[in-house]
Amino acid sequence: MIYKTASPTKGYVRVVFELPPFLWADHITVVGDFNNWRADATPLHQDRDGVWRATVELQTGTRCEFRYLVDGAWMTDYHADGFVTGAYGAENSVVNATLPETALVIGRRRSLVHNGATRPLHRPFHPVHKAA
Repeated sequence: MIYKTASPTKGYVRVVFELPPFLWADHITVVGDFNNWRADATPLHQDRDGVWRATVELQTGTRCEFRYLVDGAWMTDYHADGFVTGAYGAENSVVNATLPETALVIGRRRSLVHNGATRPLHRPFHPVHKAA
């Protein structure tokens, strides 16, 4: 899977490449236009949850081709934004460094400010019902 979020660097999109925990491998890298197709440049690391992850920052609006290199075998990500036939005849995955419009809307949530007590200062109103 590929997840995209706003980058803290203006003009960039943070792209997270993920592979499932059931993928048994010793070494996985994501290789593409963004790292000049260097097989050692962007390794995926297996987190505590078992998921393999690597994060890159891509300039907003760019389109990059990539593939995974899993223990020396090339793999295509079929959850990517698209696919193209690469220079060597293999099907490369494509990621577009754009965010969906819904990601650009900032939602507001209630603040849960605590005064040191065990309950928030601001909480929803709940009417009290007295027994008759």
